[in-house]
Amino acid sequence: MEILADPITVNCRKVLAGLKLIGSDYTLTKIDYFQGEQKSPEYMAINPNASIPALRDGDLVLWESNAILQYAADRSGNAQAYPTDLKVRADVNRWLLWECGAWFPSCYVYLVENCVKPLLGAETDPAALEAEAENFHKLAGILNTRLGESPWVCGDQPTIADVVVAAPMHLHGWQKLPLDRHANVVKWMTERVEKTPWWQDTHVGEGFALPDAA
Repeated sequence: MEILADPITVNCRKVLAGLKLIGSDYTLTKIDYFQGEQKSPEYMAINPNASIPALRDGDLVLWESNAILQYAADRSGNAQAYPTDLKVRADVNRWLLWECGAWFPSCYVYLVENCVKPLLGAETDPAALEAEAENFHKLAGILNTRLGESPWVCGDQPTIADVVVAAPMHLHGWQKLPLDRHANVVKWMTERVEKTPWWQDTHVGEGFALPDAA
């Protein structure tokens, strides 16, 4: 499998961490996000959305980060990372859909305002953060309740749901995510997710420096 990605972005980091959890072998082709390489005609022939990541596996071309992880887990036969029990898989899928439809957009506001804008020399907009706060706390509360019931999002072992839900908050310190009300989310992120090798091996450090291995 070939992954076309820039490890600096949320969804690329998600896929790389997920592939490590799954145990999938892959080759990484760097698509430089800040240089706009995802908008090149060559790349858009692979992903017409002009977004990263994308996967190529033989004649299969696949985009959408969550779909890539679903495919990779099934391809490898890793039923711990992506359980095959019908009800558990439905639960995992539910959280994958929730992340892309609700959680990512909310966390992204904080990423843009507190990380991207300062990086580009622009001013943070306090009004944008204030406007998102109520929705963020609603969503974080939903996740907090679930993590009060089990150590991982879908049970006693990490699945791709944990990777997917953690990815939008992967720079939570720099994002300044307002997590003080959500102790279970903080514990899950800092004492579980961030202690795993699949997360540590795909870390993007301070100043958005890429790991040497990337």
